[in-house]
Amino acid sequence: MRIAAQWDPAANVCLYRGDTLDLLRAMPDASAQLVITSPPYNIGKVYERRRKLGLDEYVAAQRRVIDEAVRLLRPGGSICWEVGNHVTPDGIVPLDVVLHPLFARHTDLRLRNRIVWHFGHGLHCRSRFSGRYEVILWFTKGDRYRFDVDPIRVPQKYPGKRAWKGANAGAYTGNPLGKNPGDVWTFPNVKANHVEKTIHPCQFPVELVERFVLAVTAPGDLVVDPFMGVGTTACAAVLRGRRAAGAELVADYVRIARARIRLAARGQLQTRPIDRPLHEPDPRSALARRDGSAAASARPRRKRAPTQGLRIASLALAASGSQLPSA
Repeated sequence: MRIAAQWDPAANVCLYRGDTLDLLRAMPDASAQLVITSPPYNIGKVYERRRKLGLDEYVAAQRRVIDEAVRLLRPGGSICWEVGNHVTPDGIVPLDVVLHPLFARHTDLRLRNRIVWHFGHGLHCRSRFSGRYEVILWFTKGDRYRFDVDPIRVPQKYPGKRAWKGANAGAYTGNPLGKNPGDVWTFPNVKANHVEKTIHPCQFPVELVERFVLAVTAPGDLVVDPFMGVGTTACAAVLRGRRAAGAELVADYVRIARARIRLAARGQLQTRPIDRPLHEPDPRSALARRDGSAAASARPRRKRAPTQGLRIASLALAASGSQLPSA
């Protein structure tokens, strides 16, 4: 079978180049513990030589994918759908609100969280507030489901806080492993000098997927991404000892994904560590102040080496005869 031939036994990953429905329909019922993705927002845009989709057509296409995702999900498994806003001249359309009814049709799904991923960088808007978040809808299949917060705890804000009354007076009140990260997550999106940056315009960070992989799956479980892109979900799964499967239409993205997955399987893929705090600029640096000095602004800029993600992309595309897109 063509799809079965896409399996890479060294990495425990099936990366299929083609329509996601072909892959999903070939997978057996109740075979995945986690389905997680960020679907392409190709509303009003051409995607891989296909015609533009209107919003209604986009929702209809998403419905078919979601139905298959629910079918192949195990009881107790999780579905995570990460989307932003569809921006039109008349306003914005929050895609999580639009897509929620497609999940609600499945009476065995339960919405556990609407997680807001906040990031600090992006396009600057002139006629509205700049968009700096996306939303992840986290559903479970059934009322009994896997969730382990310990591997993804974050540092306590006040680790030395103690109870001041009652039987536990004087004892520390916070969990020594850290606190629950809550439903607002703040870490960088993959832009510019991010170590994971490739040619994909909407690449999400490995650490976003890692949080779900660690919290809702066990080693050896299958993680499925219907829209694999440059392989971020598969990389997160491989790095954490899980299996992965996914589909992608764009040939260049598939080549880059395969290269990234191979590096992840060898432990050589560089990612932003899941426990790294947000960068705080040095207040003494030139970037943190304006001193009015023309000499400072004329200072030559230090040339940065390309990120590992771009080096991976360059090598993968060179091997296939493709080229990096021009800036």
